[in-house]
Amino acid sequence: MTVGQAPAISDQEVAAYERDGAICLRGLFDMGWIELLREAVEADIAAPGPMARVNTPAGNPGRFFVDFQLWQRWPGVREFVFHSPAAAIVARLMRSPTVNYYHDHLLVKEPGTAEPTPWHHDQPYYPVDGSQICSIWLPLDPVSRDTCVEYVRGSHRWGRWFAPKFFRQGGVDLEVKDPRFEPVPDFSAERERHEFLGWDLEPGDCIAFHALTVHGAPGNVSPVRRRRAFATRWFGADARYAARLGQISPPITGHGLSPGDAMGGPLFPRVWPCATDNTIRETQ
Repeated sequence: MTVGQAPAISDQEVAAYERDGAICLRGLFDMGWIELLREAVEADIAAPGPMARVNTPAGNPGRFFVDFQLWQRWPGVREFVFHSPAAAIVARLMRSPTVNYYHDHLLVKEPGTAEPTPWHHDQPYYPVDGSQICSIWLPLDPVSRDTCVEYVRGSHRWGRWFAPKFFRQGGVDLEVKDPRFEPVPDFSAERERHEFLGWDLEPGDCIAFHALTVHGAPGNVSPVRRRRAFATRWFGADARYAARLGQISPPITGHGLSPGDAMGGPLFPRVWPCATDNTIRETQ
């Protein structure tokens, strides 16, 4: 697999990310990275971490499995964080001279899983202020448009913050603590008012999206195809730690940061530029 700098991302693609809040990038991850993550995902399903949960109620078909922070437990994920093209990709899209890692989020919808991912955007969950917060949603299986995450085009530029939805075993609870948050509209009922972005994807493709871009996903109605997706979150230079009222997700503690501090330290490590390997090389 190839380790180091990202393939070229055009000025037009950067402009599309800034305008739309989500962009599909084709073939930026070779199959070595995909296989490395697949192995880690299967290991994690067999031995989940402390934040793992199943969002499918008992007795329902399929299984919606979620876990966080695989990079702290599985060497292959740590290798991906520090040496895949991902950090260079988000640095380019955010126009940031530096990138720090935030966390990872595994979402597995087995065949026949009915549970959707409700409409939301990510930054209200995070104790972080700033505009340079980007996610990479990387499918580990082929994904058709009808099971892909959908993004409300341009919603990151609305200046609105929607109340987080906290996913719990067997259901979803809505908690509104911060007065700046407003209830999440039913975007499925607003198809005529917005443009929705989604794609057919193959392993190696990815979606990069801003932390304030509204998105949601249907269940996996395929009777045979899994939908394993590995989402990683990244900070640019303007990200600052911020106090939030109520629950955050994921509940990362012990970082020692105070409001206004730049995101950094062992729990949010600097990954771009890479001090030890800033060039493309081949590994076995």
